[in-house]
Amino acid sequence: MAVRQADVVLVGGGVMSATLGMMLKQLDPSLDIVMVERLDHVAHESTDGWNNAGTGHAGYCELNYTPETDDGDVAIERALKINAQFEVSLQFWSYLVEQGVLPDPKSFINRTPHQSFVWGEKDVAFLKRRHEKLSAHHLFREMEYTESPDVLEEWMPLVVNHRDPMQRVAATRINHGSDVDFGSLTRSMVKWLETQDNFELMLSCPVHYIDQRDNGRWKVRVKNQKTGELTKLEAGFVFLGAGGGALPLLQKSGIDEARGYGGFPVSGQWLVCGKPDIVGQHNSKVYGKAPIGAPPMSVPHLDTRIINGEPALLFGPFAGFTTRFLKQGSIFDLIGSVRATNLKPMLSVSKSNMDLTRYLIGEVFQSHSDRVASLRNFFPDAREEDWQLQMAGQRVQIIKETEDGGGKLEFGTEIVAAKDGTLAALLGASPGASTAANAMLDVIERCFPEKMKTAQWQEHIRDLVPSYGQSLVEDEALLNKVRERTLSTLKLA
Repeated sequence: MAVRQADVVLVGGGVMSATLGMMLKQLDPSLDIVMVERLDHVAHESTDGWNNAGTGHAGYCELNYTPETDDGDVAIERALKINAQFEVSLQFWSYLVEQGVLPDPKSFINRTPHQSFVWGEKDVAFLKRRHEKLSAHHLFREMEYTESPDVLEEWMPLVVNHRDPMQRVAATRINHGSDVDFGSLTRSMVKWLETQDNFELMLSCPVHYIDQRDNGRWKVRVKNQKTGELTKLEAGFVFLGAGGGALPLLQKSGIDEARGYGGFPVSGQWLVCGKPDIVGQHNSKVYGKAPIGAPPMSVPHLDTRIINGEPALLFGPFAGFTTRFLKQGSIFDLIGSVRATNLKPMLSVSKSNMDLTRYLIGEVFQSHSDRVASLRNFFPDAREEDWQLQMAGQRVQIIKETEDGGGKLEFGTEIVAAKDGTLAALLGASPGASTAANAMLDVIERCFPEKMKTAQWQEHIRDLVPSYGQSLVEDEALLNKVRERTLSTLKLA
């Protein structure tokens, strides 16, 4: 069996691994990095353009990031945090564009207004209050609000045409929102990495074994599915950025920090329209409120998308129940993830989330007519024959052990790192790819602490992300400075 020594092994060829590999190569070009991907090309699972919302989740339009409180107020803290994290990604991408590492930004990001749309007295009151609170903060100061039929006709003609004139509706808009093709972005980053010394991409190579040696280095055994060749990788640091596949690999690692974690898989589907006469009438992302009991990934939205350079309209996603952790995974993934250390938390979550399970199963059995009927809440004139069903990606929501030994279902993302900093994994889903740069900075801080103390890394990290170490939530002047640069560099202004 061939043995390959490396400094870093990145498991998974998605946006997270690509972002971490790019950051480490920028900070230290001498690092020997190996990326292993189970499929025959990168960015084909969660990162693929068809498998995620491509929103550039910034909290502008996603109403689930600003929940209504028991006293009727609106909590905006999570939206502020996510918006600041997305600004970190924009800074990093801007740096790579300026350095010529990434191609023309229009190949992966395009200006697409972010809008929220609601109907009914209760939801209109909620949206108005949400706008009042968010627009008072500098991160969201450009947010507009309207109930005017004429303005709505300008913002979202497909949504308001032929709607009941007696129905009260309202909308908000941020004009500099974006549509991000994370698949194209990731492929561009990996393409550049492949031109660098001390970087190797191993495709069609799933990980079969992972274990830590007595000297602290990790053994990672992979098998090439095309040739049958086995390769043992040995590295000082391993990152598990394998989407839904990260949890099983984290469990195989045996680190103490993996105890108590489980996964709740959720599938998704889109309705897709590629008709130019319809697509040309809509140039925005319009988000509504999720049905009661729906997971956050099922917040309905009518999206302008540009995937691999081709425009389309997507509506959904429609969630479903699955036992697979990956789109091309096994039906035994869920059962195979059960351990003595997470059995109680997983049973606890199953018992307390029966409404969610019933909702997901109900989504699976919807007909095409049912799905188009949901679409007509956003596009009253939608015709069944203009829309086709397209599979979206798999998501594995986090199940965490609580202090009392039970379990809690989480809908965010989380970094799990070994105490010695030699291994880290990214678990969870939304907001996911949009906050990749911020998440990978977290990995670097936790797993390369000595390097991060050096003047060289400190100086260069601020080249990559000028706001590093400072708060965009608190510092309005800093936000103004970085946003002016990123909107210009990425052609979003």
